[in-house]
Amino acid sequence: MHVSTGASIAFWIIAAVTVASALGVILIRDIFRAALLLVVTFLSMAGLFVTLNADFVAAAQVLIYAGAISILLIFAVLLTRDVQRGNPSNRQTRWVVFLGVLFAVTLIVIFTNTKWTLSGEAPAENTTALISDTLFDKFILPFEIASVVLVAAVIGAIVIAKENED
Repeated sequence: MHVSTGASIAFWIIAAVTVASALGVILIRDIFRAALLLVVTFLSMAGLFVTLNADFVAAAQVLIYAGAISILLIFAVLLTRDVQRGNPSNRQTRWVVFLGVLFAVTLIVIFTNTKWTLSGEAPAENTTALISDTLFDKFILPFEIASVVLVAAVIGAIVIAKENED
């Protein structure tokens, strides 16, 4: 598989931005700024997907995470009290750091000990077209069933919410 130097440089620059913004989300004390850094993390993840020729996943990342979820988080942060006070420390910090380091070491060991083989070239054509063709041709029945189940769940949530109002 041949990757151009420019694409490789772009990947590593975007990866560095992703890691830096993710660390900023964890380390910064101001909750609002942490939420904004989370938006940067989501967008840079979409950039990584673009450099990996996964345009459908990149579009989903921008629409779902950078769009809907980050806006929801920012509204939630703005509606909370004491935003300026920041993230209070708690007693679980040591455990969380220990588990995070253990998880990172486990991933590094797994990734370094796995034999990675490429099954061919990266898709040169648009992956969105491939996904849509597969989804609406081969898997049309499960897709429609999932749509009906989701609509039923939304209607059920509305009915339950209306009953609780009365």
